[in-house]
Amino acid sequence: MDKLVRFCNVVDRTNEHLGKFAAWSAFALVITQFGIVLMNHLYSEGSIAIQESLTYMHSLLFLGAAGYTLLHNGHVRVDILYSSLTRERRAYVNLAGTLIILFPVLLMIGFYALPYVNASWQIFEGSTESSGLHLVFVLKSLILLFVTSTLLQGISVSVHSVIVIAGFGHLVEGSLGEKSQ
Repeated sequence: MDKLVRFCNVVDRTNEHLGKFAAWSAFALVITQFGIVLMNHLYSEGSIAIQESLTYMHSLLFLGAAGYTLLHNGHVRVDILYSSLTRERRAYVNLAGTLIILFPVLLMIGFYALPYVNASWQIFEGSTESSGLHLVFVLKSLILLFVTSTLLQGISVSVHSVIVIAGFGHLVEGSLGEKSQ
């Protein structure tokens, strides 16, 4: 069990770092958009590549931070009863949610995205605009980053939930982002 807890801690730390890195793309997104507005209004100039970079930053923000969001219990949930449940019952809900909803959805997304991303990499797909960013293959790869980081975080959530259900909750810091204060 100790190895599982260590694995989960590595996944949690990795998604923590990935989420913080992705958060910086929000800052870059705002600064870039501000620069585009200034260039358009002050100089009547624009750049397709810079405009397209907004899509890349936006994708990194949302696809790159999905595992981080799951780590911190930030995904949308209908929280009518969940917050009033005991830690053990929340663990049951988390385990059922990952097994019944999260894993099948992520596996389906990954199954359909893999050939899509692979085809993009085979031709090093680029922008349809000649002066655009010729990195569409990298942009599409963010789908697989999303699937991988969220799937690994889902495994961590499941393991934490099983540990809590088994009565060894003291071995984990929390389940599904419930970090101890």
